[in-house]
Amino acid sequence: MPVQPTAPGGPLSVAVLIELVRTPLAGGQVKCWEHFADAAAGTDPDRLGVDLTLYVLGDRPRVEELSRAVRFVALRPVLSTAPLNRGDGDVSDLAPHHPALARLLPRHDVWHVTHTLAFASTAARLRRRERRAGRPRPTGLVGSVHTDMPALTEAYVRRMLGARLDRHPALRALDPAARCAALMRRRRDRVLAACDHVLVATPSQEPEMAALVGGERVSRLGRGLDLGLFRPDPDARAELAALGVPPGPTAVVFAGRVDASKNVLLLAAAVRRLRARGGDAHLVVAGAGPDTERIAALLGPGATLLGALPQERLARVLAGGDIFALPSRTETIGNVVGEAMACGLPVVLPAGTPTNHWLAEPGGDGLLVPDDTEEAWAAALGLLVDRPDLRAAMGERAAATVRARHRTWGRVLTDDLLPVWRGAAARTPVTGG
Repeated sequence: MPVQPTAPGGPLSVAVLIELVRTPLAGGQVKCWEHFADAAAGTDPDRLGVDLTLYVLGDRPRVEELSRAVRFVALRPVLSTAPLNRGDGDVSDLAPHHPALARLLPRHDVWHVTHTLAFASTAARLRRRERRAGRPRPTGLVGSVHTDMPALTEAYVRRMLGARLDRHPALRALDPAARCAALMRRRRDRVLAACDHVLVATPSQEPEMAALVGGERVSRLGRGLDLGLFRPDPDARAELAALGVPPGPTAVVFAGRVDASKNVLLLAAAVRRLRARGGDAHLVVAGAGPDTERIAALLGPGATLLGALPQERLARVLAGGDIFALPSRTETIGNVVGEAMACGLPVVLPAGTPTNHWLAEPGGDGLLVPDDTEEAWAAALGLLVDRPDLRAAMGERAAATVRARHRTWGRVLTDDLLPVWRGAAARTPVTGG
């Protein structure tokens, strides 16, 4: 595969390890790095000062050049998770080592791990090998936290075990989901503890990472927004009608994987409760996953299930909706929350989660739900369903919040990523906000 090392004396060579399959319908972590890659490819290479290779998983090895300084490289997974998630979520690689990646990594000056599975463990193993060999300047190693992997692991294990836990009290007493989550936490911590620097999405994550690697080695990695794509558009509601969404009821939009990790069944149950007492609400689900059929059974004609959508279609669905709701507690940042706000939607979120950072004024540009109960979510949604004036005012404030507070992807690349990569290569601690 024609991935060439950077010439001596050339720009800093950075490898970002995104151990997920990249498709047009991939989740937020893949989209995040696609945005960063596009921003880097649109920057003059001499000004960028970095040669950037982003490693992803794919069905065959291939290279996609975005510019002479930026490229995606796809590698086949060694032990794919596709059979476990039945194709309804992001596919990763459970192998402890990825030989093809191990052959390519020595060509780079900095390795940036974004996960805790095959790619990350391969980089950590090579880093330990460098240290045992007494290499005077080991490769720089950076980590970033994009997903709460322990929480996600626990949610998936509970889903896979399902009713078995009720039928077997001894199994329930062992709490295998919590045990798997603890194992994943230890694995994550081993990888991140080996890093020169760790990037987190929100301030709430900083204490845990600072305790692991030291506060001077932790900083924020923000997320950008494409305000040209995600924006209010009154004409978009007609497009929702063309997709089967009835024009009359209040459209409550959810976007993401339709599974236990996103807690979407709680949202569906809350909408059902709201409708049962006369609330004129309709759930619009943009995403795919194992809970799709259960939502259809719960709500029948009270829900429209659109499946997974590319970004351009998602932007139109958000702009055509009335409320955005994301009950997930596994998000580290939830970029779709900012995208919904940019489209002028008030957002409804669980209190005490990292997604809350999108709000400048809870109660003014969005609502926080204090409890993960049907009644609490139905009450929060009902407030906005029953008060179109409040809903419109909150949506305007939401759009104003993201315009005032959030940066472009290019600005985040320049402010948050480039200094960390350069600091890791030079072994210089990077202080950050």
